[in-house]
Amino acid sequence: MILENERLRVEVSEMGAELIRICDKKRDTDVLWEGDPTYWKRHSPILFPNVGKTYKNTVLIHGIQYPTSQHGFARDCAFQCIRSSAASASFLLASGEETREVYPFEFELVITYTLEKNEVKVSWEVRNPSEETIFFTIGGHPAFRFAQKEECKADYLLKFPGKEKLQYVLIDPSEAAVDPQKVYGLNLEDGYCPVTEKLFEHDALIFDGGQFDEVWLCRKDKTPYVGMKCKGFPSFGIWSVKDAPFVCLEPWMGRADDIGFDRELSEKPNVNRVDAGGCFEKEYVIVVA
Repeated sequence: MILENERLRVEVSEMGAELIRICDKKRDTDVLWEGDPTYWKRHSPILFPNVGKTYKNTVLIHGIQYPTSQHGFARDCAFQCIRSSAASASFLLASGEETREVYPFEFELVITYTLEKNEVKVSWEVRNPSEETIFFTIGGHPAFRFAQKEECKADYLLKFPGKEKLQYVLIDPSEAAVDPQKVYGLNLEDGYCPVTEKLFEHDALIFDGGQFDEVWLCRKDKTPYVGMKCKGFPSFGIWSVKDAPFVCLEPWMGRADDIGFDRELSEKPNVNRVDAGGCFEKEYVIVVA
């Protein structure tokens, strides 16, 4: 499906309700990663009902262990378009027999994309049509390609407006889970941090505690390229692949499990809950400079 306004042309796939293209018509430039499988085959997947991996790839719900896959199943499910206009569209995924085999809750997941000037607003709704409380994490995973084919990470900076230092944690590769005991500092100069290959040599940088509400990918002369407004997200991931010409900016409502987490999903830190008949709502905004 194509959405368009005077500034942007956006394409969304019904598979995973995934944003697969953002074209800046002003500069005739694609901003979103094209999904080249040489580096990473996706563009901007929806992470639901789990962000990242659960500990030992299982989740405990009402005393029963269910198998999980990294980033959940929504990204590989066909959504149904339920509303559309020239500059906005909404897509629905409802629970069914297949989802209940790995996630026993009833849900309706609605993803909405809305264009306004140079912005793409991404809205999530998780509705609970059942009579029990449901629990989940949900996240975004958009990858932003570099503007020119010859550019590399060294041609870009990350900007965290108003910040002097941030803290992050990493995934322990031997456990495939987050080690919250090892906290690293990211020093900034006037809010900027160089993008380097070394920055991602240990996978994603995970920022907990809602440390920032806005982040930008800028050219090395500090000209803004693409940014994200992400107010109220408890965790945020920044990730890339070795030598890949893109950077992922990932707003998360909840994240991958800590090492050793084997309790009920309802006890997971920053898990989202929706009571019977209720609805969870959250949004972030992609800004094309």
